Amino acid sequence: MSLDNAQIMVRWFEEVWNKGNLDAIDELFASDGIAYGLGEHGHDVRGPAVFKPFVQRLRAAFPDLHITVDDTIVQDDRVAARFSVTMTHLGDDMGFPATGRKANVKGITYGRIRDGQIVEGWNNWDIYGLMQQLQIPQEEAKLLDN
Repeated sequence: MSLDNAQIMVRWFEEVWNKGNLDAIDELFASDGIAYGLGEHGHDVRGPAVFKPFVQRLRAAFPDLHITVDDTIVQDDRVAARFSVTMTHLGDDMGFPATGRKANVKGITYGRIRDGQIVEGWNNWDIYGLMQQLQIPQEEAKLLDN
């Protein structure tokens, strides 16, 4: 049984982000896929090979990261997913020392699905709110600078 587009998006968050399953990136993110709004210094993340290190760095900084998909809207090959994230900053992988602080942020991903894979994803999440909760000055946030 194939998954519908909303199920693909929910599975993406569960497998990749909550479980840290890097193999799921190859399965669910097209080889020519582009993730807008996630790369360092305004660069887009293109393809699974570039997306995997991004996931590894973020999960190393926040090993208990958990994303809950609060809502999805599907239209044809497009899926909008509104989500909530809980996490604790325990790793130094973001360009500044771990703070040990907990954070809760919200975000939205708008994706385009082709043949069961995400081919485009536009991402917007509360980076400013995260930095405030961690008490990190904006100029120190290297991974989050996009």
